[in-house]
Amino acid sequence: MKDIVETAAAPAAIGPYSQATTFGNLVVTSGQIPLTPDGTLVEGGIEAQTRQVLDNLVAVLEAAGTDLSRVVKTTVFLADMNEFAAMNAVYAEYFQAPYPARSTVQVARLPRDVRVEIEALAERH
Repeated sequence: MKDIVETAAAPAAIGPYSQATTFGNLVVTSGQIPLTPDGTLVEGGIEAQTRQVLDNLVAVLEAAGTDLSRVVKTTVFLADMNEFAAMNAVYAEYFQAPYPARSTVQVARLPRDVRVEIEALAERH
């Protein structure tokens, strides 16, 4: 059975989707962008935006009964692949070995013209 995950500790969904869904022990997050929980867009460079995105993921995963240590796969969407190293440095502050699998792609445009969006698959405790 699929369950919906909602938390006020991360930005609310702004369309017909959920912050995350669970199916058994699987947690699937929606892509998180650098909005604060009240919906304010984080200004600044890729580092500040990546940090907010990962803080949002932490909050959504916590609401789903898991955490970053249980993430098995992430997908990172970047507006500019030239910002990969800076994004990766912040990403490395949040994830510890053994690291999840990851795909990183450059996309033409992201919602609200942000620099980064990240989604995750995780196992619940």
